[in-house]
Amino acid sequence: MPDNANSDRFHSRKNPRLKNYDYAKPNYYFITICTREKKCLFGEAGNLNAHGKIAEKGLLEIDKHFQDVTVDKFVVMPNHIHAIIILTGQAANLSVVLGQYKAFVSNQIHRTDPQETVWQASFHDHVIRDQQSYEKIWLYIDTNPANWKKDCFFTK
Repeated sequence: MPDNANSDRFHSRKNPRLKNYDYAKPNYYFITICTREKKCLFGEAGNLNAHGKIAEKGLLEIDKHFQDVTVDKFVVMPNHIHAIIILTGQAANLSVVLGQYKAFVSNQIHRTDPQETVWQASFHDHVIRDQQSYEKIWLYIDTNPANWKKDCFFTK
């Protein structure tokens, strides 16, 4: 534990999860995971490179590892991914699912690029509460590659 003189070097991160919300609760979740420092690791919008194909493969295989989890819609962008994740039972926790996804992608990328740090810590989530929100998020994911240069995560 650092002493008071060095404590300024350490800052506490704000917990991005909803307070008192059970992330194992069956629901629809919109998630975003960014690469470390928003580095464009996955190719170009709409044209994935080898790393991007690994990120895509990991999303496509989540339901093989978690029987109560479905990836309903997703897009792999140059420096982040968006997905609608559906938890249908109590067997999985969203944080565990995404932690294993991130570990899979990192491990696969490290086979060819061992020095690369793939992900930033944690992920952003939004609990989808109604059909209108679901449709808006679905459209956002669907059109994200075409709108890449307007995206808040856009970097050159």
